[in-house]
Amino acid sequence: MDRADIVHENFLRRVRQRDLPFVSGLSASDAGLETTDLIDIFRSQIISRQLDRMARALQAKGQGFYTIGSSGHEGSAAIAHALCPTDPAFLHYRDGAFQIARAGQVPDQDPIRDMLLSFTLSSEDPISGGRHKVLGSKALSIPPQTSTIASHLPKSVGAAYAIGLARKMPPPDIQYPHDSIAYCSFGDASLNHSTAQGALNAAGWAAWQGASLPLLFCCEDNGIGISVKSPEGWVSAVLQSRPGLKYFSCNGLDIVDTFQAAKSAADWIRSERKPAILHMTCVRLHGHAGPDVETSYRPVAEVNAAEANDPLLYSAARLIAEGVVAETEIINIYQSVWGDISRKSEHAVQQPRLTTAEEIATSLVPAPKLIADIAKPDPEIRTACFGSADLRALETPQPMGKLINLGLADLMLQHPEIIMVGEDVGRKGGVYGITKGLQAKFGARRVVDSLLDEQSILGLSIGLSHNGFIPMPEIQFLAYLHNAEDQIRGEAATLPFFSNGQFDNPMVLRIAGLGYQKGFGGHFHNDNSLAVLRDIPGIIIACPSNGYDAVCMYREVVRLARVERRVVVMVEPIALYPMRDLHDDGDGGWMCSYPAEDHTMPPGQLGVSGTGRELAIITYGNGCYLSHQAAAGLEDRVRIIDLRWLAPLAKEEIVVAIKDCSNILIVDECRDTGSQSEGLSAFITERTGKAVSRITATDCFIATGPAYGATLPSKEQIRSEIERILQL
Repeated sequence: MDRADIVHENFLRRVRQRDLPFVSGLSASDAGLETTDLIDIFRSQIISRQLDRMARALQAKGQGFYTIGSSGHEGSAAIAHALCPTDPAFLHYRDGAFQIARAGQVPDQDPIRDMLLSFTLSSEDPISGGRHKVLGSKALSIPPQTSTIASHLPKSVGAAYAIGLARKMPPPDIQYPHDSIAYCSFGDASLNHSTAQGALNAAGWAAWQGASLPLLFCCEDNGIGISVKSPEGWVSAVLQSRPGLKYFSCNGLDIVDTFQAAKSAADWIRSERKPAILHMTCVRLHGHAGPDVETSYRPVAEVNAAEANDPLLYSAARLIAEGVVAETEIINIYQSVWGDISRKSEHAVQQPRLTTAEEIATSLVPAPKLIADIAKPDPEIRTACFGSADLRALETPQPMGKLINLGLADLMLQHPEIIMVGEDVGRKGGVYGITKGLQAKFGARRVVDSLLDEQSILGLSIGLSHNGFIPMPEIQFLAYLHNAEDQIRGEAATLPFFSNGQFDNPMVLRIAGLGYQKGFGGHFHNDNSLAVLRDIPGIIIACPSNGYDAVCMYREVVRLARVERRVVVMVEPIALYPMRDLHDDGDGGWMCSYPAEDHTMPPGQLGVSGTGRELAIITYGNGCYLSHQAAAGLEDRVRIIDLRWLAPLAKEEIVVAIKDCSNILIVDECRDTGSQSEGLSAFITERTGKAVSRITATDCFIATGPAYGATLPSKEQIRSEIERILQL
């Protein structure tokens, strides 16, 4: 017999026989719950349980698909009653009861219909549009989560920080009331993941320094993660040891105790504007997920003991003990809910589903928002902000690093919702001085020196964008992205996809990257692989090769984030930050003047230099600089095409740019395997039939010292290939 059926039959039998657990402690009225509240919470728990039963039945008939149930975690319904429906909630995947209870707090909601459409992956599903079975609702302030490893915790820290920040400097597109708190739930097994530990640490770190961070973490502790048990006392010890986080606990089987603890925690957070942890003990029923057979790895006696602690039995005992309803009424509620779900499921299974790649991909790119243009800053304000040295720099050619610094200052002056965040971006101005002086100009609230944790930097940024800010996080070096890139892949890029475009988290991620730094850092500070970014659907990747382009592109990517709601990654070539000369010492050939304020470079706009028709060199970043050196004196035979935008590639524009060229050479400073050149050369060959040559980096890490460039394309290699192709 299926364990869900056993739990179901046990509930009916024990209620009828009044074989119910003993409840003690506070009464509902003492905890601040009315009789109607108790009934509402209990009904939400029953709906969640019966939906779990229906999900299994639909899956068995091939009408439903993979799902993780909430059975055993129904105590989360009481937490929903302790919070406000406008509090953003980043939910554990077992929190169906929370969403159902919150739906009862908001008019015109039908959580049964909505969840059945999600179970059946109907394109009418109001949250994901049939792309995934997820919890979530725009009306309920619940962004969808698919995380199984706590990757949503860092952005909950960011959302709480954004709520606090918005009280002092509200952005134009603010989403949450000033008295909101962020709520984030997760499981006891996920507590051990580095992402969870980093988020708890970041929250405590910020609170320790007095930051406003209204955040309630909830660890739903059922004692087991799939088949691996949490050691006795471990979760409690870990949670209570976190500095800067106030600890609360409750018995998730008792809705009164859970409500009282959650309400106390929420009230404390709203008053103190500090983070707290609620440790809710509970049980897991029906196994881990889908067809999981729990008795294959867990003793039957242990499974039976968990089922004997069914939270619905505790809630029934509470309602009977307090004289709210009788046993027969409880059975009637339970069975009437099943009848309602059964009727609505017949409708849900008949609804359409997504069938084409085009339909599925429509939500990758969110819809633009109508955001009012901001007037240009008064010239006197700009003059006062920049100071005499910067104003002089605006009038004379400068290297890329300085021009980016000036461009970022201009953008921050024009758009007060831009928030810079990263390691050392404030007082120090970044490792290379790119953000130097910005904190002095705009203050520590807008240029935030973060802790040294890339997951927290990106999570903070995602959370900031949830409340209307435009974050510009910095990752110091490309190699440092890899321990945190799931915040982009699994969180930022997927939010519009799994919410059918209802939620977005735009940002402009700045990364100092690529190679050619002489004698500094080796692989850890010179990383020439963008593959980890290039295969993330929906994001935009840009890479300027000179300061003029960089400023114009930054103006465009801020627009892409503010209006188009895009996640944009700007890869800044470190070696080109200070570059002044092109051919000879002192020639100043790679410096540029600051662009006129109306100059931008939208995606798809290539940089084309030279008029030659015999050879087109397609490149970007450092490769553009080296190609200009290598092609010196051959401008009438060679043209150099700077891609600028690496994803998505401007394929049609590339075809136009090379159509009258006899030969194609791709110079790609990334590694031979997984580089841009692979897909680009295949596309050109398939589309035009032209032969394509490639110069790429060796499939190897970069060395430190004199051999810093040995594995990378060189001016000499490029010149040699030019001479071979042109038969010089």
